[in-house]
Amino acid sequence: MTYWKILLFMKRRPGMSVEAFRDYYENHHVPLALKYSTAVTRYMRRYLEPRRNPDTGDDSELAYDVVTELWFDDEEVWRGTVRYLETTVMSDEIVQDELNLFDRPTMRMATVVECETDMEAVRAAQAAGE
Repeated sequence: MTYWKILLFMKRRPGMSVEAFRDYYENHHVPLALKYSTAVTRYMRRYLEPRRNPDTGDDSELAYDVVTELWFDDEEVWRGTVRYLETTVMSDEIVQDELNLFDRPTMRMATVVECETDMEAVRAAQAAGE
């Protein structure tokens, strides 16, 4: 199975606590973003929690607070969305809300083509001696 994703790496705006960031993102920004995400099949937020490096003791803040994943089942829709995001500023409504939440100049985007092996099918074939 192949999935197409857009990853968004985002930092909370300066002065905003981690707790306030997560609360605002989940309870205000997500419902707003859903209005513009009709082609997305999965919308995930992965909040990053820095951990101490055992060699150096470094437990400093990371460059990003969240990695947001936008999943697509259709490659052409994914490609079109990537082109749009690379060349177009989002709607004023989204941009204004992002200013309440993110340090926009630090935002980054990456794309992913994810190929998944059906492990159940592999194990079944192995068990059948294929």
